[in-house]
Amino acid sequence: MGRRALAVLLVGVLLTLGAGAFGAGVFDSLSQGGFDDASSESAQELVAEREAFGNKGIDVVAIYSDEGGLTADDPQFRAAVEDVVGAIPADAVASVVPYYAAPDAGLVSQDASHAQVLISLAGVSQDDFLTNYDRVAPVLEDVEGLDADLAGAFAVYNDVNQITSDDLKRAELISLPIVILLALLIFGSAVAALMPAMVGIVAMLGALAVVRVIAEFTEVSVFSVNVISLLGIGLAIDYALFVISRFREELALQPLDAPDAAAVAIRRTMATAGRTVLFSGLTVAAAMASLLIFPQAFLRSMGYGGIAAVVVAMLAALTILPAVLRLLGRRVDAGRLPWRRDRSLAPGEGGRWAGLAHAVMRRPVLVMVVTIAALLAVASPFLGAKWGSVDYRVLPPDAPAHEAAALLNEEFGPETSTAQLLLRGTEPTDVAAYVEEVRAVPGVLDVVSVAEDGTDTLLRAVWEGNSQTEASQDLVRDLRAIDPASGEALVGGLSADTVDLIASVADHLPWMGLIVVGVMLVLLFVAFGSVVLPVKAVLMNLFSITASFGVVTWIFSDGNLAGLLGFEPQGFLDATNPILMLAILFGLSMDYEVFLLSRVREEWDRTHDNDRAVAAGVQKTGRIITSAALLLGVVIGAFGTSGIVFMKMLGVGMLVALLIDATIVRALLVPATMKLLGDWNWYAPGPLARWWERYGFREEGPAAHVPDTRDPGTPSEDRVPEPV
Repeated sequence: MGRRALAVLLVGVLLTLGAGAFGAGVFDSLSQGGFDDASSESAQELVAEREAFGNKGIDVVAIYSDEGGLTADDPQFRAAVEDVVGAIPADAVASVVPYYAAPDAGLVSQDASHAQVLISLAGVSQDDFLTNYDRVAPVLEDVEGLDADLAGAFAVYNDVNQITSDDLKRAELISLPIVILLALLIFGSAVAALMPAMVGIVAMLGALAVVRVIAEFTEVSVFSVNVISLLGIGLAIDYALFVISRFREELALQPLDAPDAAAVAIRRTMATAGRTVLFSGLTVAAAMASLLIFPQAFLRSMGYGGIAAVVVAMLAALTILPAVLRLLGRRVDAGRLPWRRDRSLAPGEGGRWAGLAHAVMRRPVLVMVVTIAALLAVASPFLGAKWGSVDYRVLPPDAPAHEAAALLNEEFGPETSTAQLLLRGTEPTDVAAYVEEVRAVPGVLDVVSVAEDGTDTLLRAVWEGNSQTEASQDLVRDLRAIDPASGEALVGGLSADTVDLIASVADHLPWMGLIVVGVMLVLLFVAFGSVVLPVKAVLMNLFSITASFGVVTWIFSDGNLAGLLGFEPQGFLDATNPILMLAILFGLSMDYEVFLLSRVREEWDRTHDNDRAVAAGVQKTGRIITSAALLLGVVIGAFGTSGIVFMKMLGVGMLVALLIDATIVRALLVPATMKLLGDWNWYAPGPLARWWERYGFREEGPAAHVPDTRDPGTPSEDRVPEPV
């Protein structure tokens, strides 16, 4: 790397420019849908319904009114609506039902001030529907003399996509300048402060190009861009901080007149921090890869985006950044702040962080019990979590689709929900009996026939209440429990989609957990040569993650702090959010765990003194991890300002978990548990120990000799080599 620094940098710049040009077109390749499971009953009902009758679902509700006092009965009002209906592209819709064509359907408000037009969109996928919505919406809103409001699922999806895009731009504009300013305060020099932002930009541009390539072969949701921004910038900052800090530390050990000081420092940096960055990147990528087992393209897309962001950030930190540092040498400290001239980012073994670690290790049981009890108390609201999916309440109150939904409920009576009931191969007499059974289900207000074709019949059941409530979900389950005497019944609709989403997540979650935990145990064993530390690390991460779940439930499901954070409580959590949080947080938590334990392992190899190794590891990573958490917290916190509830939930939940992991877990739980475990921290059975000694991942710390003071009977005797 040292001899080829300029060539590496030039190649990196060219690849980044090419990736930026290619990745700029990624948005044209991304899907706006991807929330359904093709194997679920609701998805099968929708496919079968379209095959038999075309799309009969109500996808868009256009609400018309006149501030001047015209009513729906006025000829001028009707003429304006007729003009709009006539202008709708015929190939973009499956059906259009204006209020004047269905006088008994309740499409006119009680005072006739508002009237509805019901639209069923054409297409075979959610992405088709959203594309056709983009064609239909401007026509529906362009009505002369009347006010138009658009409600319905696809109006919500459209607003979610638009607001999310705007939030992403705002988050980047907010976070990057703050990150550079904080990096200036952390490093104390202008040149070093620009490095994390440089790596972050490279990571984003490269990841967008990778995702565009993936989108050529499979469906990728537009929401993947959000996780690219969050993880790409966040982890690039982390990795750059660790590499630059170690480089400056190693450079300070070289004589001022040494001609190859920068080359030596880079070699030492890549042999230590570089290897740890590589390993950390693999652990985060493995956590994000667990999302690929879910059938929803939305969740898989988050996995694609996360893996791309992590891998590119890791590669940039291991190639372009070292090349820049090699060329800069001691000029990395150019533009120093005068009051930071002699301050190091990585102090020696003595200091406040080491003092805290020693204090914890004097009372490890007390610290561990109190800390775990506190974290479990914080996590307790999660036990009562309720689950749902996207509806208009994920939008800010001033979003057009949210306002339209509120207007619909205000002018046309209490909110109602529906289910599509498709009977296939059912005899007419059995249809009548089935309808009576459905009407008898508690809560059902009415069952209407939508279409018939031979032995296929499409019915629509109606009940009061929001589609995402537990009552609506239970009613769908009751409907599915009814079987016609002949043929079969499929139940679809928004509430059925939610029921199937929750069931799909529950079915795949254990497999996701096994994949994440299994991969982490293997990778951490390869990293540290212990079978004990990986289990401890997984348990520590679970405490911080479940605590963040508890906070998210308390805020977003129970409605606390809703006014302060600016959202309307939904009374439930989006079922996909904890899955995303679990994957991302497990990776990020392991990120800090790897960096801390790498320095602990390095000290253990030198001294074989457990207490000294733990204290030194905490001390040497204390300011670095705190600084990394602060910078990453800025990036995550910017996403917490999103107007979309599930993005705000993701930002707040990740910020809480990050703070818990970087403070409580790292400073209290890790030293306490490692003190109690003692030399057992480094235990592995003989065959595994010998394998690791030969093939394992090991950071190469300074070759300082410290006498081995171990008790020869300790369990680590057969697996830790004598210090050289």
